Amino acid sequence: MAGLLWRLCNLLMAAFFGLAAAVQVVYLVPAALTLLVVLNPLVTENFFWRSLCDLHSAGCIIGTISLAYSLFAYTQGNFLHEEEGRNPLGGIHLTAAILVALFPFVSWLYIYMNKEMRESWPEHCKTVI
Repeated sequence: MAGLLWRLCNLLMAAFFGLAAAVQVVYLVPAALTLLVVLNPLVTENFFWRSLCDLHSAGCIIGTISLAYSLFAYTQGNFLHEEEGRNPLGGIHLTAAILVALFPFVSWLYIYMNKEMRESWPEHCKTVI
């Protein structure tokens, strides 16, 4: 049962990253990596898969540092209006994986349903969905 839940978490994250890839193509990499785990959980033992994960993580770290620098260097006013504003299975690890997999969907639903929060969005965010 734990293996099935783990694969379901990966499927949810693959769907989330796939939807995010519609806005920013860079999300295709984590979408593909998590989808591969759904199809074949043993792929995580593959050297190529691990190397791609490491390379993508390094790119994310460099991108985060770059965005943080530009955020602090060029922000005018409310930083949320900037673009940057947007182990063995079982036990605590499985619970954490389920929470992490569901969090983006629950957060998006809360923000999307909260009319007061939507009113404070910049104009370009109101026309996205």
